[in-house]
Amino acid sequence: MKYTEEHEWLDEEDGIVTVGITDHAQEQLGDLVFVELPDIGTEVSKDDEVVVIESVKAASEILSPIDGEIIEVNEELIENPTLINEDPTGKGWFFKIRADDLSDMDDMLDEAAYKALIA
Repeated sequence: MKYTEEHEWLDEEDGIVTVGITDHAQEQLGDLVFVELPDIGTEVSKDDEVVVIESVKAASEILSPIDGEIIEVNEELIENPTLINEDPTGKGWFFKIRADDLSDMDDMLDEAAYKALIA
């Protein structure tokens, strides 16, 4: 897994990158009550707003960490946004993106660097 300073995690397999938020991020947000996901087929650029989440504390935008095409979204989150709180790096993923260039992930944080960031 790779991590961003915006508390997103990325897991790449065969050119497809699954994106979600870290356990640290969901703890800071509190109980999630609403998720708005992107449309499948949407072309996004790094830092485009892709997902809107609302918690009991605040609303936040999730930005795309890389350029690519949204190829799948986690529909379960619409009915059950608390999956993000329960399993942020598993069942609580947001979307899958076909990366334009996987080397965009090269400069992202590894787990040790991310842990140092949030320490």
